[in-house]
Amino acid sequence: MRVEVISLADTVGLASAEQVYTLTKSLIREFPSIESGVHLHSRPENSIGKLEAAFSAGCRRFDGALNGIGGCPMAGDGLVGNIDTLIMIGYFQKKNILPVLNETALAKSRLLSGEIFLNH
Repeated sequence: MRVEVISLADTVGLASAEQVYTLTKSLIREFPSIESGVHLHSRPENSIGKLEAAFSAGCRRFDGALNGIGGCPMAGDGLVGNIDTLIMIGYFQKKNILPVLNETALAKSRLLSGEIFLNH
């Protein structure tokens, strides 16, 4: 079928870090030739744990959203949303695995997203 990427998603933010690790690890083990990624939603206090779980499982493709904008109305929890790109950047910088970023472009992007999504 020529599948090139499979991305696991926790769109309601209910997965635990352990579940993220287990499912991501299983996916990577089962399909080693396919790029695996995660699209995680989380409460702010659980974001790093979920990132660490996916990374420890071997994931190297992560979706995020500037300012954490977005979420899932079915989650029933206003604090559950996309993991903020800035949280991801900080996490990967601490691991020394992030390429050099254009900080000016990132700052402009954050401002623009704040103008577009006024409620965040």
